[in-house]
Amino acid sequence: MTIASSASTKTGRLALSERIPLVPVVRALVRRSLVAITRTPSALAPILLMPIFFMISFSGSYSAITRIPGFPTDNIYNWFVPYACVQGAAFSGIGVGFTTARDLENGFFDRLRLAPSGRPALIIGPLGISVIRASFPFVTVLPIGFLLGADFPGFGGLFMLAMVSAMVSGISGLWALGVVFRLQSQRSLGLVQIGIFSTLFLSIGQVPLSVMDGWLHGAARVNPTTNLLRMARQGFLEGVTWEMTWPGLIAGIAMLSLLGLFAITGFRKVEK
Repeated sequence: MTIASSASTKTGRLALSERIPLVPVVRALVRRSLVAITRTPSALAPILLMPIFFMISFSGSYSAITRIPGFPTDNIYNWFVPYACVQGAAFSGIGVGFTTARDLENGFFDRLRLAPSGRPALIIGPLGISVIRASFPFVTVLPIGFLLGADFPGFGGLFMLAMVSAMVSGISGLWALGVVFRLQSQRSLGLVQIGIFSTLFLSIGQVPLSVMDGWLHGAARVNPTTNLLRMARQGFLEGVTWEMTWPGLIAGIAMLSLLGLFAITGFRKVEK
């Protein structure tokens, strides 16, 4: 072994030994996002105000559906409050996409890539931010929903709703990262929003499958978000059961896996 190659090997080992662990990097990225929120609270407006607006407007517009024979509840808020929480969790991915796109445009993301840390932190960090953002609509929509008349779903129902909100925030965050990594522009957020809104509205968000027909029924039937909403709503409509839980778990895990691959392959395009 030559002196040059020996020195290169030692330098590589030194760089590897000095690599920053994953957890501190993720924690720093999450803290940076939280500081940005405190400095610009208006960034939370979409994920706080829009779910509340949709909850109130949909509850008024669709109140008559509770009279349909076989509808699972006679309280329209039991139907729309969990949907609004899930919707707010989905909107959290838009904020993650905006932050990442801005970092890509101003060059800050390149500085993160040059840091001596593992590449997974640049995906896991934004996902952690997305989950934390999803907690804000959860703790604001629910109290308002209860004040308007929604029934308390029990702690099992709250746990199911929180679990679905966390999964949906991860799903929307991975979708946003995958799109932004490929297009590397804030203009890509329009596509992110279209994907999120289409997935939510082409499901049982507004009405159950029993009152749908035509292509909309077919789209909602195969939409995995339908199973997630069933899982989220079960405490508000009926008791929590495994029969209503496992399809949502499978749908959530499958979407997280596929969109995780989508985000990773998109990140590789940034690396080139």
